[in-house]
Amino acid sequence: METEKFPLAPPHNTIQNDHHEVSQGTEDELRRKMPRKRIIQYIAFAAFVVLLIVVVLVFTVVVFRFKTPKFRLREALIKSSSITSSFTVNNTETYSVNLLFDAEFTINNRNYGRFKYEPGSVVFSYRGFALGRAFIDDGRVRGRSSEKINAVVVLNSAGLDGRAESQLGRDVEAGVLTLTSYAELEGKVRVLGIKKKKSPKLSCSMDFVIAPGSHSIQNFKCL
Repeated sequence: METEKFPLAPPHNTIQNDHHEVSQGTEDELRRKMPRKRIIQYIAFAAFVVLLIVVVLVFTVVVFRFKTPKFRLREALIKSSSITSSFTVNNTETYSVNLLFDAEFTINNRNYGRFKYEPGSVVFSYRGFALGRAFIDDGRVRGRSSEKINAVVVLNSAGLDGRAESQLGRDVEAGVLTLTSYAELEGKVRVLGIKKKKSPKLSCSMDFVIAPGSHSIQNFKCL
């Protein structure tokens, strides 16, 4: 009796099947990893965009936020002064005040660009009556810096009305004359080629102190 024989399967088929299964597993793993990698890339890109927007907003708010420069009276040094008295036909004593002093002003530019201003003047008054003015030449102030301006001021009390003249006499006898100063400079701030009009205002007060044998200016106050 003969034994029935069957052909053996080629041994390399098993190897090919194993290789195919390994390749299929690797491709599946790569497919699973690819979306994660893309998600990470999208998150990184979104974070970069948000950071860029924040930087632009901060830059815009800080650099392009135009501020009005500050205009102040810092010092006044008397060069000459005189106070004279006279009597009217009614035998009323009146006073006349003449004052010459050097004034120092400052312009503080708080912007990142330069501030260019036009010529102007500072009016000095006593109880609402102008006594004289200081003239300011045109100029410019660099960004984030201050500049000093010196001017000669001549004040004269001539031209006061009767009430102010009477008050002047009382203030002279009391030894203190309160003077006020006001100005508004026209100018423009320029930042990276962009210009914007800004008009700094000066509003200050000071005391002209009259003491025996000496006169001085004290108590500077600016708004």
